[in-house]
Amino acid sequence: MASGEAFPSSSLQADNLIHVFWDEGMLKHDTGTGVFDTGMDPGFLDVLEKHPENADRVKNILSILKRGPISPFISWHHGRLALISELLSFHTQEYVNELIEADRNGGKEICGGTFLNPGSWDATLLAAGTTLSAMQHIIDGHGKFAYALVRPPGHHAQPTQADGYCFLNNAGLAVQLALDSGCRKVAVLDIDVHYGNGTADGFYRSDKVLTISLHMNHGSWGPSHPQSGTIDELGEGVGFGYNLNIPLPNGTGDEGYGYAVQHLVVPAIEKFEPDMMVLVVGQDSSAIMLIVHNMELVWLC
Repeated sequence: MASGEAFPSSSLQADNLIHVFWDEGMLKHDTGTGVFDTGMDPGFLDVLEKHPENADRVKNILSILKRGPISPFISWHHGRLALISELLSFHTQEYVNELIEADRNGGKEICGGTFLNPGSWDATLLAAGTTLSAMQHIIDGHGKFAYALVRPPGHHAQPTQADGYCFLNNAGLAVQLALDSGCRKVAVLDIDVHYGNGTADGFYRSDKVLTISLHMNHGSWGPSHPQSGTIDELGEGVGFGYNLNIPLPNGTGDEGYGYAVQHLVVPAIEKFEPDMMVLVVGQDSSAIMLIVHNMELVWLC
């Protein structure tokens, strides 16, 4: 286990608990300041903005979990560093080597707005390892519901490249671990306001993973994000029909999300009959209601 503060444990039954996996080392990923996510200082601003993906938002989630109304129902667990060999279940060796080299050289902007700075690589390995620990906890039968509170985020990272503030695809690694551990089928539900393109890309040719993404209709944003997130991206080969994109109009609220979940998401998941669900929860998409029926669930942030 990684070092950190001692977390209180609950006496409730394990199946009734939310098993939260966290390590404070992930706060060491410093994305810097500038104008929005550019890292640029134009030279005439008194106050530069924090990068949109910064440590404060995770600190707030942590405080809510520790002191909020659901705190009695949480069991806390430490994270760990992922092994390089574990990363290769989803990412290519060439891409992993690129990230290692960038870290050795003191960091770099891997793609637009996505900065690997000193301390970022260790935080990235912690995010991946902590997510894998959460999945392994469920696989080993220690609970029904695990929450990996991690950063940097991961759902935009594709097997061969970074994208959208993401270096390693935490969800993709967790899904592959579940498959390698004997799960026949895994469903991924991504409710981030941006398309979970990296996870979809990683399993685009697989019929063992159903990837579902609810997101605003933003399209492609450049070379690092070639996928458009439209309804015609359905998968390829044996994976055709196993990628479901649900682009929503800007401003869609709880009622719209609820309708999409009830009429599109739930029927698709029930038809697929997965052994495991991975829920990718971007904090930029407000709140939705989701009913999960008698199924193990790993929740990622």
